[in-house]
Amino acid sequence: MSNIREVADLAGVSVATVSRTLQQPELVSPKTRAKVTRAIEQLNYKPNLMAVKFRSGKTHNIVVLVPTVANVFFARVIRGMQEAAAAEGYSLLLVNTMGDSATEQNYARMIHTSQADGVVQLRAFNPFSDNDADDQGLLPMVNACEILDTPQCPTVSLDNRLAAAAMTEHLVELGHQHIAMIKGPASSPLTRERMLGFKDALQAAGLKYCEELMFDGDFTLQSGYDAADRILSQSHPVSAIFCENDEMALGAISRLKAAGLRIAEDISVSGFDNIAFAKFSDPPLTTIAQPAEEFGETAINLLIDVLKGKAKRAVKVILPYQLIIRNSTGPAPAQPVRL
Repeated sequence: MSNIREVADLAGVSVATVSRTLQQPELVSPKTRAKVTRAIEQLNYKPNLMAVKFRSGKTHNIVVLVPTVANVFFARVIRGMQEAAAAEGYSLLLVNTMGDSATEQNYARMIHTSQADGVVQLRAFNPFSDNDADDQGLLPMVNACEILDTPQCPTVSLDNRLAAAAMTEHLVELGHQHIAMIKGPASSPLTRERMLGFKDALQAAGLKYCEELMFDGDFTLQSGYDAADRILSQSHPVSAIFCENDEMALGAISRLKAAGLRIAEDISVSGFDNIAFAKFSDPPLTTIAQPAEEFGETAINLLIDVLKGKAKRAVKVILPYQLIIRNSTGPAPAQPVRL
């Protein structure tokens, strides 16, 4: 079995350079990296990765705290993370936390026990203490999607308020004046921001906000179905429903169609996220597209900057959204449906 000194001799470099190429390839010139790589391949050298990690003090593992892996949007975010992490030599450890704070704190402790280097948190909860911050005041964490209001870590988000306002404006432009909303969990910053955007657009259009047309959900298909059932049982006129994510919108469409309503003709339905199913639903769903994979890629790159000491402050990255108009929304009927 070949050893690291033989690799160094064949490549014409020092043992330290071979070690640096294995541990921190970005610090080695492309020409030198190529020579070391060729020597490794020629000698069929198999480095002891555990020993490399021990010497470097780095595991190259990143813990990803996911509120629920059943959410299709998060699956896309994770895909973006995985590609970005692999490109930098990192592996992901996915944790399906179900939004449990104790679980998140437990896995964040992996940083203290040298089982992982950093954390990407997809929920608005900080699993660390202030004592875990570095000299710059930064935690070994990036917060993405559902955002914490903290200066202790970089964040990656969408302007949910502006995006929700854009969707509401679309419905208003179609003539809808009686718009219901199926919300996410009350504890979620996403729910609050999207509600604010909804109210902004109603106010700008001179329309009255109606608390009776606000219905609770939890971002799942079933909660959308159940909320639509409650909408059907109330007496207020409704011509459109804005759902705070696509899964709830698809659940709502299923219930409304079961009640004999024509989507877009009798009642319009819109969502948020642009998951893959949105394009293929019946009818295709009007929604807000979020760059999910870019969320993941950006979060990983920001975290690696923190771990390498390149980040001097907690930057806030806001990614763009796009209003996608499909066939689930149409002009308001002459008379809104009294459900």
